[in-house]
Amino acid sequence: MKSYNIALMPGDGTGPEVVAEGIKVLDAVSKSFGIKLNYTKYDFGGERYKRTGETLPDSAIEEFRKFNAIYLGAIGHPDVKPGILELGILLKLRFALDQYINLRPVKLYPNVDTPLKDKGPEQIDFVVIRENSGGIYTGMGGAAMVGTSQEIATQVMVYSRSVVERCMRFAYDYTRRRNRKKLLTLVHKCNVLTYAGDLWVRTHNEVGEKDYPDIKRDYNHVDACTMWMVKSPEFYDVIVTENLFGDIITDLGAMIQGGMGIAAGGNINPEGVSMFEPIGGSAPKYTGQNVINPLAAISAAAMMLDNLGECEAGAAIDKAVHDALDSGKIKSMSAGRMGMSTTQVGDLIASMVA
Repeated sequence: MKSYNIALMPGDGTGPEVVAEGIKVLDAVSKSFGIKLNYTKYDFGGERYKRTGETLPDSAIEEFRKFNAIYLGAIGHPDVKPGILELGILLKLRFALDQYINLRPVKLYPNVDTPLKDKGPEQIDFVVIRENSGGIYTGMGGAAMVGTSQEIATQVMVYSRSVVERCMRFAYDYTRRRNRKKLLTLVHKCNVLTYAGDLWVRTHNEVGEKDYPDIKRDYNHVDACTMWMVKSPEFYDVIVTENLFGDIITDLGAMIQGGMGIAAGGNINPEGVSMFEPIGGSAPKYTGQNVINPLAAISAAAMMLDNLGECEAGAAIDKAVHDALDSGKIKSMSAGRMGMSTTQVGDLIASMVA
């Protein structure tokens, strides 16, 4: 029996509730597929910060390196100033563990409402691969004459060839493994961001031409991409993009797939420890009411298994989510409108993979 050590970070707000349902489903699928998952829980988040002033100590990062994966609920607390937890926990962890890929499937399931007229599951099924460690998010820049009318602020988009190329190779490999349209679309803004954009475009073409001749290549400016994602999402198979643009277009992707309640993501280090999470945030106003949608957390659990090499088990969870939604028993993706409680949704998915 294969055994994996999983670090649990339920976090804030409704995070613990959705993680609990994810674990319920993971435990059910583990029995079916002969897998053993060993969980270690960590309480990093808003309440711990309020109590101790601590976000994420360096000692915890060294502990996380020993796990096979990290399963995250949500980070964000209404009593903590925005940015403290996000920078002190999430970004610190991503950079420290070199989780240089943000992986975001954009997939519309049956009976899930999308704001796009006349589009269904067959038209909305693509993946966004966002470079997750460089660009503007590195924090390079500064400010001068702050508080005066001459104040100046800079924040610099910084990329090296090696950082771009490792992301690009992951994207090409993923497109090949996905084996759908075998189309990789680079999204950037090379007509304005001429230096950084040129680096991305040249790397895309050089790597693809040399090592991935079976994969078709395309390019969109990011503003055009936001239009095509709405008008013709069926154009896309896999999108690869830099950090800031990926942050923006993945939220658009979440909306066209039915909202944050169904959107899952992974922060990936292909050679190290990766972290998986629902995208929707901590939703503190719903805490403890048993009404929050756990499907994104359950889908994140499926992504985690797939990343660990347990592809059949991950696919079984994804099929269970598909079949549960296809059954019509879950009425909505919105909290309090599902027609089922949080725990009932978890029970339904777990019963379908057991």
